[in-house]
Amino acid sequence: MRHPTLVLAAALSLASAPLALALPAAAQGLIPAACPTPKVAARLPAPLARTAARLRAGEPVVIVAIGSSSTAGAGATSRAASYPSRLQEMLRQRFPEGDITVINAGIGGQDAPEMLARFDSNVAARKPTLVIWQAGVNALFRANGLATAEEQLREAIARVRALGADLLLVDPQYSPRVLADADIGPMIRLIDRVAGEEGVDVYHRFALMRDWHEAGHLPFEAFLAKDGFHMNDWSYDCFARDLSRAMVANIDSQRRAADLSAAATGAKPAAAMPAAAVATP
Repeated sequence: MRHPTLVLAAALSLASAPLALALPAAAQGLIPAACPTPKVAARLPAPLARTAARLRAGEPVVIVAIGSSSTAGAGATSRAASYPSRLQEMLRQRFPEGDITVINAGIGGQDAPEMLARFDSNVAARKPTLVIWQAGVNALFRANGLATAEEQLREAIARVRALGADLLLVDPQYSPRVLADADIGPMIRLIDRVAGEEGVDVYHRFALMRDWHEAGHLPFEAFLAKDGFHMNDWSYDCFARDLSRAMVANIDSQRRAADLSAAATGAKPAAAMPAAAVATP
């Protein structure tokens, strides 16, 4: 059981709270005070059923984030500023009585073939409650990457399902190098189509970052590292905040439904997670 010294009231407050709360000192000076409000709020319609059930029962939740360099945290000032580290912090803030661990299994330069090759040791061995699978980025830069992406993505979905774990896909980042590849549109549509057919969630990172640039008028330099490709501390943090908000909305919806079902059958509802205290300056 964890007792953070500072927790936030709810998922929406996570989006507007000062970003420096848990970042390493080296990163704090690089990040503005708040993340933009997305033009369209991300939704995860497929239930994260196992995650919600384990939180409701007070059981440990293990989330494995597998992917390439943008999962590992390339472009960030430290591993603590990577999106899996920030996501762990935010979920622990929202569920202060929960035992939540987010494992960063990102390795730079990899795509589905390498991720599938290390699946047993890097994912299955961790006995995950939820797997966050970064999809499609490096496939864009490989011969036949788009042509082989569907088969590999369906294999990944099948292998996660065989573990009994929840699954959440994350699509590519929005950057000039990605935009320059003619396959980016077809790749995003392929990920969405396969996810829809398989009944799994996709978090649309590409759309979030495009919104920062097109609707928010942020230059690429504001949310990309010096290489113009990887994300930076600010964008990893804002990505993790919006992802956590979508995950919390999904989980809370299921917990409410479970409590209503328990009330209808006369069963005693599980003890609710305590409300998080509001952070004060």
